Amino acid sequence: MLTAEENELLTRVGPGTPMGELFRRFWLPIFLAQELPEADGPPIRTRILGEDLVAFRDTNGTVGIVGAFCPHRRAPLFFGRNEECGLRCVYHGWKFDASGACVDMPSEPAESNFKDKVSVKAYPTTELGGVVWVYMGPPDLRPSSPPRLGWTEPGLARRSAVKWFQECNWLQGVEGDIDTAHISYLHGRRPQPGDAPQAGGPPSRDGQPKLTALDTDYGMVYGGRRRTESGDFYWRVTQWMLPMYSSIPQGPGAQTGWIPVDDHHCIRYNFGWNPDPNAAAAPPVQSFDPKIVQVPGEWGTFTFPDGGVIDTYLPAENKRNLYNRDLALMRGGHYTGIISIPNQDRAMTEGMSYVCDRSQEHLGTTDIAVIAARRRLLALVRDLQNGQEPYAASHPEIFKPRALGIVSNESDLQSLLTNHINEVQMTGLAWR
Repeated sequence: MLTAEENELLTRVGPGTPMGELFRRFWLPIFLAQELPEADGPPIRTRILGEDLVAFRDTNGTVGIVGAFCPHRRAPLFFGRNEECGLRCVYHGWKFDASGACVDMPSEPAESNFKDKVSVKAYPTTELGGVVWVYMGPPDLRPSSPPRLGWTEPGLARRSAVKWFQECNWLQGVEGDIDTAHISYLHGRRPQPGDAPQAGGPPSRDGQPKLTALDTDYGMVYGGRRRTESGDFYWRVTQWMLPMYSSIPQGPGAQTGWIPVDDHHCIRYNFGWNPDPNAAAAPPVQSFDPKIVQVPGEWGTFTFPDGGVIDTYLPAENKRNLYNRDLALMRGGHYTGIISIPNQDRAMTEGMSYVCDRSQEHLGTTDIAVIAARRRLLALVRDLQNGQEPYAASHPEIFKPRALGIVSNESDLQSLLTNHINEVQMTGLAWR
């Protein structure tokens, strides 16, 4: 378990907080490109790392991400006119370009140079892999590109990206993704009398995996080892990449990312790709599709307790309708009565309250990966407080490794990774 002070250090992400400063050292995914589909289209509202922002795609196709309020009288720029390479506040006509510069101030005399002295907060953006990225850190430390995650590589025949809003702290989502033990329970079914072996099921039903975690330059890799009936081992090897990505063994390419909206809310991204260059072509990014993620939802608005509003994808199943839990289904053997893996996960992570009190936990042997990730994050935050920048932030090329799910006679994680170097695409950097 963590102390209350350590928990606070890991979960608070607003401006000036230690964890918020760590996140600001990285390029972060903030929108699917399709959320801003057209030049001079309508702006959208967002909140990230506790900051309220407005995004727009200008006449030239550049995405601008600026402060939510006009610096004149704090009118909401969301209602602004997006035209002629800038966003114009409709209150008094002040206009700002994607860099935040005030390019027109019609309410002031023509001879005035006041507009040259006023700007709105703005952050650099780039687009990669069908996603809009934002950098919110010190300008002189801006990495050369976003992390070169598998799905961002050019030339992929197939890739997909979906996202949805969650009402919990970002770390609860991350810890759910790197907890391999829960899949035997939360996402399972209680065996019933007369059940036949499930065709196509997991190679092992061992509910007590043995975990090994290794720190890496990009974050951490851990393996969950389960015994099979044949006496071999079923390995699920998950890559955790700083500051909040997880590559989980569930296909040729699958990855999640957890973007802190504020201390109490986050956005989950699901990325997928097929590294096979012969795969049939598909649109570069697919829309929020329930068939993919099994979280029916729709584009809408969410209003925070403080009155702030964002535009995003909202799951239809949520804590207000108990995720449509079916008690009859539960009595019939379904472990939770909640349909779809993402909904099952959200019921747990959102149900911990907005910020889980980790000082009250009692961790066991299957929590090794969670413990390792927390220690790594705490060390990085404290290093940054002492002036040591995170290595991974300035080396986007190291984010290549993939997950691995395999039956093997190898009982040691390091040996397993060495023998399957091509599958996991290790970067050659030393383990830490």
